[in-house]
Amino acid sequence: MITQAPRGVQDWYGEEMQKRAYVEKIARETARTYHMSEIITPMFEHTELFQRGVGTDTDVVQKEMYTFLDKGNRSITLKPEGTAGVMRAYLEHALYAQPAPTKLFYVTPAFRYEKPQKGRLRQHHQFGVELVGSASPLAEIEMISFVTELLGRLGLKDVKLHINSIGCKNCRKSYNDALISYLQGYESELCPTCRERMQKNPLRVLDCKVETCKKIVADAPHTIDYLDDECRGHMEELQALLEDLAIPYEIDTGIVRGLDYYTKTVFEFVNSDGFTLCGGGRYDGLIHELDEKQDIPSVGFGMGIERILYFMENEGVRFPSEEPVDLYVGILGKEARARAYALVRDLRQKGLIVETDYMDRSAKAQMKYANKLGAKRAVIIGERELEENRALVRDMATGEQTQTTLEGIAGLLCTRPGAADRGKELPLSD
Repeated sequence: MITQAPRGVQDWYGEEMQKRAYVEKIARETARTYHMSEIITPMFEHTELFQRGVGTDTDVVQKEMYTFLDKGNRSITLKPEGTAGVMRAYLEHALYAQPAPTKLFYVTPAFRYEKPQKGRLRQHHQFGVELVGSASPLAEIEMISFVTELLGRLGLKDVKLHINSIGCKNCRKSYNDALISYLQGYESELCPTCRERMQKNPLRVLDCKVETCKKIVADAPHTIDYLDDECRGHMEELQALLEDLAIPYEIDTGIVRGLDYYTKTVFEFVNSDGFTLCGGGRYDGLIHELDEKQDIPSVGFGMGIERILYFMENEGVRFPSEEPVDLYVGILGKEARARAYALVRDLRQKGLIVETDYMDRSAKAQMKYANKLGAKRAVIIGERELEENRALVRDMATGEQTQTTLEGIAGLLCTRPGAADRGKELPLSD
């Protein structure tokens, strides 16, 4: 019998599942206020989508993707990130025919073969947003404002916005020439992968995680110094907007992001220890790369939910507690089962959280169980209660008992504020 999950994955249950659900709930609520629609794309796509969209020279494509041949001998890849699949769906379903911009968000599993560590797993989960159709720096402001608000609502305080510009194809050539010239002086010291990348896609060398390469590129030319007039103007307007909106930021010339589709603006939200909580930017050429008939600007971001949970725990963020059981309905005897369970069902339909006995416990054992559950109130229903149509509802905190008819139990519980409305929505609360 196999009783252990593969390395780098996680089972979600109990308190950890509750925390994850809370993060996703806050993310969805924030997306709603920004008038964003949710999209779900398949967990796997044709491998070519990621090769063309993410980039064949990236670490993601070269080292981290889970790729296999299906029974039709087609190359299929479990998605390593969310953006490429969303853009494929945007094109396939002609979402560009709708009024621009299109604002989509997603919560998705993602798969990358890398060394597992706290907050980074081989199967992890991403929350991301794509804003498609706007070339304005205000689109970046929308993404940055969204992330700032979301992280604040999640209780994260140790975070700062870092921005950079990596230009576009028009100004990339002059930068690449300068970077190659610099790297040639250190070619023998670069890792084998970077020596190859230096000729094919020199910008990728800047994103290498090998220590020797990281030290070499620390003094490399900066993309921001090689921007053409259009890219420089875009960056200057973005900075002016950030300053006018009192959003603090830092120019970080080391940010290039790890995927080939980025152009112009790139940004990361970083804590005081230098760890990235969230990253994104502009990718105006991605849609054109997937469909040469289309040329539509885009901007977005992605954040790992496990990573966000890790930093929330590190900062000591207090998660909302699980909603308590409103009533435990104890059952004594087979004759009481149907009537007691009908009561349970009726109360649940009114939006109350109700639990009952499925184990044929004694009355004493059931009260102990109700106490372990943290139930606010408890009632025992047996043959006598059915005959007299009366029962005692006990307040588990004070021990106070209130006598009521079986039909009156619902009214007794629903007198507390909000109980009757809870069936409409089930938010986590303190």
